[in-house]
Amino acid sequence: MQRAAAAEDKIFQALADPSRRAIFESLTRGEAAVKDLTARFDISQPAVSQHLATLKDAGLVNARREGRCVYYRVEPRGMKPLIDWIAHYRAFWTDRIDRLEALLEKMDE
Repeated sequence: MQRAAAAEDKIFQALADPSRRAIFESLTRGEAAVKDLTARFDISQPAVSQHLATLKDAGLVNARREGRCVYYRVEPRGMKPLIDWIAHYRAFWTDRIDRLEALLEKMDE
């Protein structure tokens, strides 16, 4: 359980930063080199590289080297801990709302 919580924490922390979210969103459209990402955003190449390292550490992106260029792409399986977390709370709140609706209907009678 702690391992899953640690993975969730890394994902939430990685996506908490607006620049990282924008970079991640950009990568959902396809693989890109660091230099291409730097050109798309108003931040320095070292900052883009730091953001990519954080996303990679969270398991959200993968990198491959081709010559002197490093290309990044989204790792879909990296979102699984977040999707599982959302599914858990979706079921939790659905159950609570169903119980509240039943109670309100009972009170109306």
